[in-house]
Amino acid sequence: MARGLLLIDIQNDYFAGGAMTLSGIEQAADNAAAVLGAFRASGEPVFHVQHVSVRPDAGFMLPGTPGVEINERVLPAPGESLTRKHYPNAFRDTELATALRDAGVDNLVIVGAMSHMCVDASTRAAFDLGFSCHVVSDACATRDLSHGGRDVAADDVHAAFMAALGGVYATLVASRDIIGS
Repeated sequence: MARGLLLIDIQNDYFAGGAMTLSGIEQAADNAAAVLGAFRASGEPVFHVQHVSVRPDAGFMLPGTPGVEINERVLPAPGESLTRKHYPNAFRDTELATALRDAGVDNLVIVGAMSHMCVDASTRAAFDLGFSCHVVSDACATRDLSHGGRDVAADDVHAAFMAALGGVYATLVASRDIIGS
């Protein structure tokens, strides 16, 4: 099986000073950068995904703002694929599946943000499209959420979504499993 790295929405709005800072994004981005380095060193294909908000009420990832830009740790290199999306699912209304298949990729290694939103939606969609998925859990980040008057800490949100993905949709791995250290 040919592997490809899928980096989802590691963008400036998720970092300190951005419109929606995520818990643990610095470490997750560092781990994603290490995985990216391993893929580049091995010559395996890399696919970047960038969310660009188009909803009138969107408060982050707005076109033309510094927050929409991919973080410097994981900037696309010349020749690496870049898919711009407008929905949590990176495959919806994009050519991502075609790009992956054209590159011969059938096994995705997935990193990015947010664990509970775009990583979740894209991993499930990839699985439904027939891709084998490995989510690098320590290279993903999310934020605190609230439901029914209950606050849920980001660590718990992340753990719950990783547990759900690991049940059927993906194999969960750590960055060290990918980079070999």
